[in-house]
Amino acid sequence: MIDVDHPKLSIARQCELLGLARSTCYYQAAEESPENLAWMRLLDERHLEHPFFGSRNLTWCLQQAGHVVNRKRVQRLMRVMGIEATYPRPRTSDPHPEHRIYPYLLRNLVIARRDQVWSADITYIPLPRGFMYLVAILDWHSRYVLAWRLSNTLDGEFCVAALQAALERGRPEIFNTDQGAQFTSRAFTGVLEQQAIAISMDGRGRALDNVFIERLWRSVKYEDVYLRGYETVPELAAGLTRYFDFYCHARPHQALEMRTPWDVYSAGRNAKKPQKVLRRKSLA
Repeated sequence: MIDVDHPKLSIARQCELLGLARSTCYYQAAEESPENLAWMRLLDERHLEHPFFGSRNLTWCLQQAGHVVNRKRVQRLMRVMGIEATYPRPRTSDPHPEHRIYPYLLRNLVIARRDQVWSADITYIPLPRGFMYLVAILDWHSRYVLAWRLSNTLDGEFCVAALQAALERGRPEIFNTDQGAQFTSRAFTGVLEQQAIAISMDGRGRALDNVFIERLWRSVKYEDVYLRGYETVPELAAGLTRYFDFYCHARPHQALEMRTPWDVYSAGRNAKKPQKVLRRKSLA
């Protein structure tokens, strides 16, 4: 889709028109061996099934499947993929000195209307000869996907691009993320502060904080990515475009009383805000 020799449009402008992070244009196959890529695909599947498994249990899973791999390599691959176990533990790393960590604002909060709380998260997407990262922004009340972007690196540019695209649709009262560097960066939080949006960040190990978007990742991968087996980044981007349209506008959700996310999100446009928020609905 990108014409690197276009006489009038720069690569940056073409990426902007297509809604792509510029880094996506320069995608190169990841420098991982086919064996490592196969292990990473298996690790991704096991992590979706058992997000509380750490490197020790994931190593055991691979070994039980007949793979000769040690825990040290699994730990390295988990870092590349950006995954970790979700369980309470002491602080394991210091935040970037220039990145502020914001307080958690969702305790005892009822999510009762659209644009009350948005959330963002990043997941790993396997390809036959490499991998990509996918970020999505979700409205908690309706499960509606407001924006998404792909990138071949974990820099924050594609997250900011997704946030700016989502804000063209509306503005949340609270925006919740984990403490990843992409979301604590000034480039990301500055956009939210300019819009007077309250920023909330999960405490480390809070397994239920982002449960809605974790369920989205399971649906994306098991209902599309794993089934389709996309070969290239353009194929993946086109396929995700189709799937997110299906997910938001045609796929009924049991938790939404068999309505689609768009049905719930659009119906809430004129909904009256409740007078008082008492507690947060259970996420179990």
